[in-house]
Amino acid sequence: MESKAVGTDNGNYSGTVLYNVLSKERALRWRLAWYYAVAFLLLWVALFYAVVVPLFHRLPDRITLAQESLKPGQFVAERAQNMLYHFDRIGPKVVGSVANEVTTVAFLVDALENVRRDMRSDLYELEVDVQQPAGAFTIGTMTSMYRGIHNVVVKLSTKSSISSSYLLLNSHFDSKPSSPGSGDDGTMVVVMLEVLRQMATSETPFEHPIVFLFNGAEENPLQGSHGFITQHKWAPNCKAVINLEVAGSGGRDLLFQSGPNHPWLMQYYKSHAKHPFATTMAEEIFQFGMLPSDTDFRIFRDYGQVPGLDIAQIDNGYVYHTVFDNFAAVPGRSVQSTGENVLALVRAFANASEMYHTEEHSKGHSVFFDFLGLFFVCYTETTGIILNCVIAVISLVLVGVSLWRMARVSEVTAGQISIWFGIILGLHVVGFALCLGLPLLMAVLFDAGDRSLTYFSNNWLVIGLYVCPAVIGLVLPLTLYYTLKPNGQLSHAYHLHISLHAHCVILALLAIALTAIGLRIPYLCMISMFFYAAALLINLLGCLHERGYYWVLTVQILQLMPFVYFCYLFYTFLVVFFPMMGRNRDSVNPDMLIALICALGTFFALGFVVPLINMFRWSTLVLVGLGVVTFVFSMIAVSEVGFPYRPKTSVMRVNFLHTRRIFYEYDGSVSVNDSGYYFDYQDRRALRPLRDSSVNLTGLTSVEPYCDRYVVCGMPCFWSSWCRALSSAAWLPRDQEVIPAGNLALELLDKSAIGRGGTVRYAFELVGPPHMSLFIRPLEGVVIEDWSFIRNMLDEPEKYTAPYQIYFSYGSTDIAPIKFHIDLATSDGDRALDAPIFELGVVGHYVSYDYQRDADSLKFVADFPDFVHVMEWPALFKRYIY
Repeated sequence: MESKAVGTDNGNYSGTVLYNVLSKERALRWRLAWYYAVAFLLLWVALFYAVVVPLFHRLPDRITLAQESLKPGQFVAERAQNMLYHFDRIGPKVVGSVANEVTTVAFLVDALENVRRDMRSDLYELEVDVQQPAGAFTIGTMTSMYRGIHNVVVKLSTKSSISSSYLLLNSHFDSKPSSPGSGDDGTMVVVMLEVLRQMATSETPFEHPIVFLFNGAEENPLQGSHGFITQHKWAPNCKAVINLEVAGSGGRDLLFQSGPNHPWLMQYYKSHAKHPFATTMAEEIFQFGMLPSDTDFRIFRDYGQVPGLDIAQIDNGYVYHTVFDNFAAVPGRSVQSTGENVLALVRAFANASEMYHTEEHSKGHSVFFDFLGLFFVCYTETTGIILNCVIAVISLVLVGVSLWRMARVSEVTAGQISIWFGIILGLHVVGFALCLGLPLLMAVLFDAGDRSLTYFSNNWLVIGLYVCPAVIGLVLPLTLYYTLKPNGQLSHAYHLHISLHAHCVILALLAIALTAIGLRIPYLCMISMFFYAAALLINLLGCLHERGYYWVLTVQILQLMPFVYFCYLFYTFLVVFFPMMGRNRDSVNPDMLIALICALGTFFALGFVVPLINMFRWSTLVLVGLGVVTFVFSMIAVSEVGFPYRPKTSVMRVNFLHTRRIFYEYDGSVSVNDSGYYFDYQDRRALRPLRDSSVNLTGLTSVEPYCDRYVVCGMPCFWSSWCRALSSAAWLPRDQEVIPAGNLALELLDKSAIGRGGTVRYAFELVGPPHMSLFIRPLEGVVIEDWSFIRNMLDEPEKYTAPYQIYFSYGSTDIAPIKFHIDLATSDGDRALDAPIFELGVVGHYVSYDYQRDADSLKFVADFPDFVHVMEWPALFKRYIY
């Protein structure tokens, strides 16, 4: 009995092995040769470069002055470029500088007078107002206060118009230090000037007045728009806004924010934009705070409740906020493209009936996207919810019908095919996890080896570093399953079909889940499911479903549209994020984000494509080949090719302040009086790429050890974004004293007890440069009860904590000294007058080139290699104990 049982087991085992071998041979016999897989994959790569990339960069031809008479009423890029040339010649336009407050304002006023001279004065009225607002608001973790900044505001209206609803157009003319700002935001300034000219010379009147706001303090940040929307006489009448920005220099203009809650705006964009370029995904990413920037759109939305469109050119972000953001970097065809879009939108909104009562048309968000710039799709959020859920359900039903047909044809039970489908679905979930995980692992490994940002200049490296690992991860579990566990009861064609069904089910579940939590990005899942469900329906109705691999043809033909769209979409995000990683500071691994974008792009663009690798023989060899590609690209990335920076085109950003520090103790004695360079790191590599350069960094230390000893670590951080990054900033002492470029004086005017309970008021007067900050840190047991600034930070203690930053800026030079007071309370009333109760840091920033740099600072700047762009200025930091 015992011997017989063993023999029976051996027979069953031998039969199973033989069955598996025969099943594998049968499956291989019906597969294509492995080398066709290479051609299959290269076909999709070729489609990306032949269709997606050219359409992404497609721009209209520039209209010249000579062609203007042949194309009346059209935007003339050459005239706008001529103005941009003169704008560029002014140089950097920092708030408080002569260039910004005098020269550029005069340039704009002169340009407006030229428009007035050519205007149809029988039809239109043109009013110009140079505003100098003063105000305060909280932004980030600081209170921003401004006085005497300049806005050049223009109102163009039809003489016969009785409308009190204005359309607002906004751009800014100020720039970052060292940058002439020809892209950001000079391009939009001259676009607005040319749009104004076309509207003012048109023979067709419009209904609603148009306000053109050229604001002079956006980079400061966002002070100019705040000054207009909260104080200008025309602001209450502004019912919609088109905000124009540039996040680089050139390219197409991306609509990345709309509304909020005004879908009619998107319908007008859909109907009138000449070159549509927009996506809901960009809007949700921006509003989630994933981008290290903000725009005036937020100010108009939050402080004026004005709905609108936020539009920006996004190409060549490498020159953004650098000296290379100049006239030569702005393509004329980009100016033409943006100008045509803006002019068409202005004409449409200026005659929109919705402008009379915009609040009546506030009906939720929109879902919107363009298809390769060829056409635009827009529908309401409610419609999006219905579409996502209905198409998800239809897809699941069709998958169920397909599985039922497979079971019937293969003469297996529904239970058996359900089990096999469950296994493949589980493997596909694992593949999805690996699709995300392997690229992220590559990002972690490169960062651990101090090789982050290798793709920064050579973007094509991401194909091998992240896309190939994503493809491997997505397909690997299924490939191993088909290789090691063949199933002869079900044809290999059916197995492949089931793997695509599994991808469809995952998309359906994602669409339902993401829709349920209120997101609009599930439209991506909806698009992918729609085309797969259409192919599946055609195959089921046309009997291709049962004819071997013939169903593949239908699926792949219908995958062409979602493939090119998803490639286009995720390529857009890579174009935006590649240069941004060079200014994303050093605390987060930037490669993680790029890897994630590549992984998600692979999942959506190739989710119904790469599982078909298993249609070819020796599919494991194909995956090994992709692994070899990853290895080769990795070796290239760690070579000189992978060095991130290049002169002029993709520079390394180094921000530092040549700083003089004077720290006074409670008794008036000076405990620190030194000089050095305070570095605010801009990317993951910090200053390590400069180790072998001519820059002397001997003595460079982290400022973190000083953070407990001094307010803001004893560093003159500029804005709240700088202050939040202090833990990773650095200090480089220098022997030569930094000579302050101007005056900075704080005077204690009065110290007196007020009320009861140990409250003391300190009254001060502050005089200094156009950019100054106060940092207020109460000592232990002390609280700030009140101050003369706006109370926002004091009223929200859960959001704002000490040290409190108060940032001052002014444009005009004839500004009176700043007087302020701080009321502090202690539990011990005697201590309030006779002992130290708070620490006060006072910083003067001499940002513009109106202030001279000393010789040692100029030499230090000159020592940096040519692949570095330096943004620097002198700063004086005085710290007091009161």
